[in-house]
Amino acid sequence: SGGGRLSVSRLHPYPLRGGGGISSSSRWHRHPRRSCSYYNYYRSSSTKSESSSSSSIENENEDAATAPAPALAWPTSLVRSTFVNYFADHPNRPHVPYPSSPCVPLNDPTLLFANSGMNQFKPIFLGRAVPGTELSTLDMACNSQKCIRAGGKHNDLDDVGRDTYHHTFFEMLGSWSFNGRYFKGEAIDMAYDLLVNVYGIDPSRLYATYFMGDEMSGLEPDVEARDYWTRYLPENRVIGCPAKDNFWEMGDTGPCGPCSEIHYDRIGDRDASSLVNADDPDVIEIWNLVFIQFNRDETSKLTSLPARHVDTGMGLERLCSLLQGHRSNYDIDVFAPIFDAISNMSPPEVGPYGGLVGDDDVTLRDTAYRAVADHARTLTFALADGAVPDNDGRGYVLRRILRRATRYGQQILKCEPGFFARLVPVVVETFGDAYPELVKNQANIIDIVMEEEQSFSTMLDRGIKYFEDEIKGDGESKKVVSADKAFFLYDTLGFPIDLTELMAQEAGMSIDMEGFEAEMEGQKRRSREARLAAKGMGGKRLELVAEQTSWLADRGIAVTDDSSKYSWEVEVEAVVRAIFTSDGFVKDGDVAKEGDAVGLILDKSSFYAEAGGQEADLGTIAFDGGGELLVNDVQTYGGYALHSGVISGGAVSSGSGVKCKVDYSRRRDVAPNHSMTHVLNAALREVLGEGCDQRGSQCNDEKLRFDFSHKSAMSPAQLRATEVYVRDVIAKGLPVTSEVMRWQGSRGGGSPGGGGGEPGGGPVRRAEASRINGGDVGGQGHSAHYRPDSGCRQEGDGRGTATLESFVAEDTPSLDKEAGALRKDLDASVVSAALKSELRARIESVQKKGIEAKKRLLARRVDKCLNVVKEEVQLALSGGKRSLVLNLDIGADSKASQKSKIAPELAFMGISEEDAGSGGRVLFFAIVPDALTSETGLRADEWLSDVLDTVGGSGGGKPGSAMGQAPRCDDVGEVIVRAESFASGAVAMA
Repeated sequence: SGGGRLSVSRLHPYPLRGGGGISSSSRWHRHPRRSCSYYNYYRSSSTKSESSSSSSIENENEDAATAPAPALAWPTSLVRSTFVNYFADHPNRPHVPYPSSPCVPLNDPTLLFANSGMNQFKPIFLGRAVPGTELSTLDMACNSQKCIRAGGKHNDLDDVGRDTYHHTFFEMLGSWSFNGRYFKGEAIDMAYDLLVNVYGIDPSRLYATYFMGDEMSGLEPDVEARDYWTRYLPENRVIGCPAKDNFWEMGDTGPCGPCSEIHYDRIGDRDASSLVNADDPDVIEIWNLVFIQFNRDETSKLTSLPARHVDTGMGLERLCSLLQGHRSNYDIDVFAPIFDAISNMSPPEVGPYGGLVGDDDVTLRDTAYRAVADHARTLTFALADGAVPDNDGRGYVLRRILRRATRYGQQILKCEPGFFARLVPVVVETFGDAYPELVKNQANIIDIVMEEEQSFSTMLDRGIKYFEDEIKGDGESKKVVSADKAFFLYDTLGFPIDLTELMAQEAGMSIDMEGFEAEMEGQKRRSREARLAAKGMGGKRLELVAEQTSWLADRGIAVTDDSSKYSWEVEVEAVVRAIFTSDGFVKDGDVAKEGDAVGLILDKSSFYAEAGGQEADLGTIAFDGGGELLVNDVQTYGGYALHSGVISGGAVSSGSGVKCKVDYSRRRDVAPNHSMTHVLNAALREVLGEGCDQRGSQCNDEKLRFDFSHKSAMSPAQLRATEVYVRDVIAKGLPVTSEVMRWQGSRGGGSPGGGGGEPGGGPVRRAEASRINGGDVGGQGHSAHYRPDSGCRQEGDGRGTATLESFVAEDTPSLDKEAGALRKDLDASVVSAALKSELRARIESVQKKGIEAKKRLLARRVDKCLNVVKEEVQLALSGGKRSLVLNLDIGADSKASQKSKIAPELAFMGISEEDAGSGGRVLFFAIVPDALTSETGLRADEWLSDVLDTVGGSGGGKPGSAMGQAPRCDDVGEVIVRAESFASGAVAMA
């Protein structure tokens, strides 16, 4: 890699800039406070060499011919540990050696995978670190982060194998300074010192870039970073670059700032400044230093952050290629044992890995070697962290990666089916010292991969048949695979789009990828909007970012006191401290009025915000001056509880007195479900063993969902044992006690209840029902309140993660009908009279419960639906509409329209099927304000009559309101069009 390499010593001389700190003759010393297991782990692993192939991997690689490898000056394990130890032991700025987060961010829905080291620190950057947690007090950190870039914005999958530097899995060495602990000068000092004086890299081969400014954004050149670099490098090797290369942004909005990249010239003894950021394979970026000092809002306006951060990242594999003297990342020590194992499973005519790329790799042999080796690392690490192949989200990406590797291995490298699972122990052997979770989960990973490989051939046959029959057979002249058929292959048959592309290319066809992406985006949008609409939010959510939480803190607004969220039947009096809208905070003195969608920040609250899988409380916030906010969502950001909803009457401003009125009847249905997640967790551990870990949960007023890792589907006997365990706990009616304490579990290591990935270190509420430790982080559950007629059902594909849904009678809206059908079957059966009488009584009891449950469900549906209606009405009014027709989900409840003043300024018609999609009985009701009738002549009774005539219905009413029904309606959409046409015509003629 050029220049003599220095041997690393724990007593290495450490020069600092500006003559301050330790002089060049000073000695490196160990910082006494470093004692955490993660730090000691890096120390111990640094003494181990990874330069030789595995000699014994689950007994099947014992006979592999492995010649002794020469000792490496810089094996990957030493490069990794040296980086972490350098920052952890720094005499002036000792960093906390923070563990890598899982490469599968189970608690961050914005990410498929952890794609950089900064992901787990996003709460700090966004100002959302919860007070009292470890993140809230962290000022400096360092680690080697497990990363996957496949799918989403950062997607390297299609390039893996084709060149020598793309990976789907890689390690990112990172160091961080939070909240201004240090900034540009110190970051540059340490980066240069580590590369040159510790790793021994030739400084004449280094180049540094800085942000050259952007006139359109009003940003000046980063002369501060430039001037620091010229203390180490000549000016011609300190290069100004535009924003596309040297301005880092987390996303379209949020924290951002200039960055400074360090590039390395593999050839040396030349001026390579013109090749920096020119995609030259011999002049490569090795380290990026990001200086986060701005926040970009929705209008793209940049403002200075109240506290600045440093975020640096350096790819471990690329650094190792330099230190080990290779031009290819795939030639470093950690890939050698994987390549050897692949070669041992391939026939002799395939041959070993040769490092060829592009046109030189005529048979695609080396492309396949690289792809298979990379994908083996990715699958092993991802599955160890709890991910599983699936048909959606990150699970689908992993399935695509696995099948891509399997196709390369079987088709190009001629490996036998099952070869990919045999690579897992090789990866574990190579990386298990640094990441013990691989060793712990090895058996489970192998089982999942083996099952996926076995099912691949069946899936492939189905996909090929569909392609041949429905696509190629659709016409010889057709040259483009339609988006809907490509999406069907993907969504229904689980066929990766890249395999569809390959088959299309072989057939001389292409795919309508733009249409396919639109189908994908439409599916995601529908799912997202459905989730939010279910909360009465009309597909929108108010969120606070770092700029807003800093704004609140700068004005002395304290975080919300939500200690009353654990109380019952209280109406907490509070004061509005701030009002937030989609346009920002409402100015002091201004008011938010009826119809406005707002978020209220209160000084205290009794509302339970969404957390730990439990949905937020619903209810109202009553204004002292009259009116209220219909609360449909509560979220916390940096300790501030944001109560979002629509104002229904009255007005409110900052400083107003309010009263929190939680819907405790709904909470009584939610809270037991939360408690039952912990009971279910305990039951699964009892039945399945300690290898069963929680992977997520969701609790609402209708049911709970519990996701857990398990290598195969539960047997009927296991399901029964789990249900019996849960029923036994319910029957005992155990008292629930609670206390608030500080959770001291491992970072990112899960919740007290045994999983779920909840961040630790902060205050939690621990609930215990006798000996069943629930680890109830914030819930208000009571085992005695759970229904004894509860049951559970299992979902999942048996490949690592399963889902149990626990439900009560309230979650069975068709139970009465099912019981009635069962009663008919019983009456027609030939059984003893005594047994038939006993069974009839039991069925009648169930049927009665079903009818009662149906009424309760309908009441809740009506309440939720009316909240959605009010949101839609406000959207219609803001768009200048004077009439609105909606398809509602309130059954045929004629009283629903009388529950609230729906549209005081709008002509409104609601249409609701008794059973959605059944074509059966339909309810119609219309409301027309008197003022609108006077102005336009539109009458509710005439409007209703016109619509009912189209479906053979009957009804009546007055000019202001009318109601009717139809015995059946085959096309509700057509009726809605007719109703809209009548109303808009009347309004237009006025």
